[in-house]
Amino acid sequence: MTTFPATISRGWAATTVRDVAREAGVSEPTVYAAYGNKPGLTRALADAADLSADVPQLVAALKSPTTDPARQLAAMAGYDRRLYERAGDVITLVREAGRSEPDLATLYDDSRRRDDRTRVRVFSSWPPGVLRTGLDVPSAVDVYAAQCNIDVYAVLTGKRGWSPDRVEQWWCGALVRELLH
Repeated sequence: MTTFPATISRGWAATTVRDVAREAGVSEPTVYAAYGNKPGLTRALADAADLSADVPQLVAALKSPTTDPARQLAAMAGYDRRLYERAGDVITLVREAGRSEPDLATLYDDSRRRDDRTRVRVFSSWPPGVLRTGLDVPSAVDVYAAQCNIDVYAVLTGKRGWSPDRVEQWWCGALVRELLH
């Protein structure tokens, strides 16, 4: 499936189904037949984006018996980097669309909650004393979410000229400093 980069870059409100059809080289009725409506098309883009960050690689890294907390943080940061690098525009589009489309707001919120549950499981699996003194698991999840999110990634890569590698390396170091004892 094509991700329609020109239309995505304009955002949800400024993009019409006609724009998407024109960019894809198909008729507008073809887009409606395939996706139902604009929210359906956006949901399909989001579904395709979820596959692009290599979830199995993350799961394997998190379940490895030899993985220490710093490596688990690096695996999560690497996953987020891959996701944002490949599908950041789609994530931003879904979030924007959620302002006027309740189903897409739910899609975005469910994704964030799923990511938080993963972090809770990982951080809760660590032995006592691994988290920085005074930091509980919910606060650690908050710190992670504040640092490793699409907005931080977009500012650093788009406005500040950082490479995705540099962002990932910074995230890994910052997470270790902020979360681990």
